Amino acid sequence: MSRFFLGIVCVLAFSLSSPIAMDAHAGEALVQAKTTVDKVIELTKDPNLKKPGKARERRLAIRKVIDERFDFEEMAKRSLSVHWQQRTAQERREFTSLFTDLLERSYMRKIEGYNEEKIIYIDEKTDGSYAVVRTKIVTRRNVEVPIDYRMLAKGPIWEVYDVSIEGVSLVNNYRSQFSKIIRTNSYAELVRRMKNKQEEELLQEKSK
Repeated sequence: MSRFFLGIVCVLAFSLSSPIAMDAHAGEALVQAKTTVDKVIELTKDPNLKKPGKARERRLAIRKVIDERFDFEEMAKRSLSVHWQQRTAQERREFTSLFTDLLERSYMRKIEGYNEEKIIYIDEKTDGSYAVVRTKIVTRRNVEVPIDYRMLAKGPIWEVYDVSIEGVSLVNNYRSQFSKIIRTNSYAELVRRMKNKQEEELLQEKSK
């Protein structure tokens, strides 16, 4: 499994094992990120949610926690870049919904398989309403994967709007892919492909 893929799994799933290290002088953005991690860990370890037939309930619970920390609308907006401005309000809602659903479905089913990683919180750098929380994932083979969470303050709440894995921005990566499809085909084609992918994910879940 590539480091980039591992990083994405950890970013969206927060499937981590203890110990979790954190500086005693951590800022609010870092503290809130860790709070989300703790909640997901509790859900993945919940014996009731590990029972047969509880997979859907477990994933919905984890999704809820992730949704509270990730600003998927902001991520969708930044991923579409200039093409976002050209979309109607309805198109923006549709795209954000597809973007969120595909991200979560793509990695949610992998959570249970990757629970031997450790996350170490390095520091937090804040500039007004923006913050970067630096962390690193340490794999079972002791490979370190640096992951930076870019966060935006909305009142007292800090939300993730981008993630950089080994220096590669998740938003920039999607922006490049989306822009190429729109440029060589159309926005409608991008949406069609996303819907097809969504249907594939649903069929895979139902077949299990």
